[in-house]
Amino acid sequence: MPTIHAADLLVTGDRRLSVPGGAVLVDGRELAALGSYEELVAAHPTARVRRWPGLLTPGLVNRYGPELLAQAYHPDPREADELGTEPITGEGLAALAMTEARWGASARRGVQRMFAHGTVAVAGALWRPAVVDAVRRAGLTETERSADPVGPPALDPLAGRGLAAAIPRPLPSVGGDATFAVFDVPDEAALAERGAAACVATVLGGRLVYRGR
Repeated sequence: MPTIHAADLLVTGDRRLSVPGGAVLVDGRELAALGSYEELVAAHPTARVRRWPGLLTPGLVNRYGPELLAQAYHPDPREADELGTEPITGEGLAALAMTEARWGASARRGVQRMFAHGTVAVAGALWRPAVVDAVRRAGLTETERSADPVGPPALDPLAGRGLAAAIPRPLPSVGGDATFAVFDVPDEAALAERGAAACVATVLGGRLVYRGR
């Protein structure tokens, strides 16, 4: 069933003007239309409606794909008492018995944490087979990076940069993949202040892969 995703403000990620009270129409994998909520509801009265608070934007790219997925271990919640909940790197990682199966499970958990930050793509070469398989099964796009990013690896793709720099591609007007994120903030300035942890929904190829509320 076609679904209208509506938010307080729609940001396309290019030179098109933002749309207050904007919405997108998702039909299968495809973003079939975008515009004001009133226009889309009038044109598609039988579509299901999902209303989100805040800002609807294109999905984001995380620059630290290898560092967060192939060089860090994301503990299973059942390991929290022993290992904590934050990614383990360096000497802590060296002390773990990492098999390909364990790398794959870690990457799947890492991908879910990325979805919770509006991430739909990762930059950098992923060389571990289990990690590559986890990323591709999840549907994340893999991109090259022109230079190594500056600063410590962060799950927040907005850490140290603005929204425009974190958008790999703008929302299509019609016909492209329905891939976007929604953040519970009123505008881009508030998003820069709060970061991508304000994400309340991530849609990847028409699938709702993360819902925070």
